[in-house]
Amino acid sequence: MSDLAQPRPRVEIEYCTQCRWLLRAGWVAQELLTTFAEELGEVALKPGQGGVFCVKLDGELLCDRKADGGFPDLAVLKQRLRDRIAPERDLGHSERKPAAEN
Repeated sequence: MSDLAQPRPRVEIEYCTQCRWLLRAGWVAQELLTTFAEELGEVALKPGQGGVFCVKLDGELLCDRKADGGFPDLAVLKQRLRDRIAPERDLGHSERKPAAEN
């Protein structure tokens, strides 16, 4: 199947401009694009207001700073994204649990 027949997933990161979270949103975007370079079609940054910091995959909410009680842990976010777009993929060190949880 060609890339035209199957569009690659789109991640949207909505961040609060009032809180000046552009750098954090850009860092998360960079990490996702680096980890999922072959799987993702696009990562978009969407300016918002009111303390928003949400990450969506093709419209599906993966994390929400307000609902989750804080910014997403990057390893957890990568695992959630991987589970939806490349479940067979190993994330290496991001996959390992801290020693206390083993």
